[in-house]
Amino acid sequence: MSATADGEQLAVKEWKLRLYLYETGPKTTAWLVLDTGDNILETRGHAHRNPQDAPVPEIGDELAVGRALAAMGRLLIHDAAMDIEGVGAGHLPREE
Repeated sequence: MSATADGEQLAVKEWKLRLYLYETGPKTTAWLVLDTGDNILETRGHAHRNPQDAPVPEIGDELAVGRALAAMGRLLIHDAAMDIEGVGAGHLPREE
């Protein structure tokens, strides 16, 4: 730990994110594993190329990873909302 400019203690955490991409023909799957040190969370995202489209693997990768990351974001927000309720601090306001 180190101090900030105003003398407060700065806590630094490291979360480890592993990303695995699987391609099978026109299908791409991204598997995300987030290790927070306290929990391990997993999500998946999928992409499927239309058979008439040219094979551009980067597009499938981007879609699958983007979807897995979006799912991870939703999972983290849900878990935070459950933790907030669990400590009796009310409810997490819904984002517009």
